[in-house]
Amino acid sequence: MAEKKKTSAPAPAVLSPRALGRATLERQLLLRRAGMTAEEAIRHLVGLQAQNPRPPYFQLLARLEGFDPAELAALMESREVVRIVTLRSTIHTHTADDALTLRPLVQEARDRELRIFRNRLVGVDLDRLRDISREYVEEAPRTPKEIRERLLTVWPDADPQALSTAARCVLPLVQVTPRGVWGRSGRVALTTVEHWLARPAEPVPAPDATVLRYLGAFGPASVRDMQSWAGLTRLAEVFDRLRPRLATFRDENGVELFDLPDAPRPAEDTPAPPRFLPEFDNVLLGHADRTRIVPPRFRGRNGVGNQSYGSVLFDGFLAGLWQLDTGRGGAPATVTVQELRPLGAAGRDAVTEEAVALLSVMTEAATDGSGYDIRFASFIDFGE
Repeated sequence: MAEKKKTSAPAPAVLSPRALGRATLERQLLLRRAGMTAEEAIRHLVGLQAQNPRPPYFQLLARLEGFDPAELAALMESREVVRIVTLRSTIHTHTADDALTLRPLVQEARDRELRIFRNRLVGVDLDRLRDISREYVEEAPRTPKEIRERLLTVWPDADPQALSTAARCVLPLVQVTPRGVWGRSGRVALTTVEHWLARPAEPVPAPDATVLRYLGAFGPASVRDMQSWAGLTRLAEVFDRLRPRLATFRDENGVELFDLPDAPRPAEDTPAPPRFLPEFDNVLLGHADRTRIVPPRFRGRNGVGNQSYGSVLFDGFLAGLWQLDTGRGGAPATVTVQELRPLGAAGRDAVTEEAVALLSVMTEAATDGSGYDIRFASFIDFGE
């Protein structure tokens, strides 16, 4: 009997940075604005980066049809969404359900953070610190300064900053309103997520469902991409476990990429309209390899250290920086765009149209008669 020839599986398709970018922009609701509610979008995107109070509003403006900042403000006040430290040890706006499940999932990152300054907490019993802090912040929301001062009464020789950071690491603390509510101001005051939501803590979930959600919002992506997004390690075995349910590809460097089989992967030439993204938008931070959105020559140009600038996407890639001056004393609200590459006359017209739409929603320029102004700063050549 003739021996049957073995057939090997076809090599995975190779996806260019442009193809990866179009796929991610589609998942991120940035190729066309979606007819979702704000809560649906926050759930789909697995949270919004929220180091500062205003960026979540600008993130939703770039992604949703007819977005009104009052919608997110109402979700904040009704406690349907909250501000809490989760991914990458940074503050995110999450739905209530995600706040209760994602925080336990990424606790290992908080534990790593705690180990970094453990030598500044010599003699501090972390279990006791957790109990004292929980009782204190659940009695009433407390500022970080108040938490430090309370813990110093127990451990007067400990490093004050380390004490308050330890409380943030060992407890799932949310920033209570009015902090984060559009049109209002408020200092940072903290309580536990369980107390704020009047719901018990959730057990630590398996990461499988979050991997699938990540791919749905950021895919196709590598193991390292998701680890960078979440601040977690050792996820390769999770991807391997899910491999039979996933499609696989390669990037141009040969890195294996995973995706949901039926997820949209638009053609490379799919139009990508201009979008104004605030500082720290997750589409710019959601991968270890960010070349699908940020051209290599612009790496690091949209931020310095922990300071990030607003980003202008043009043709699907970072092409400029922007700054908003809301205007005072009758002065017009102004958007200033710093081109990172020449946009050309037609490109400037398209960017101007998007800037006007931003100003009409996010400032009083359309109603108070002060008007608005769109300015383009001089192009700076950063080279190829």
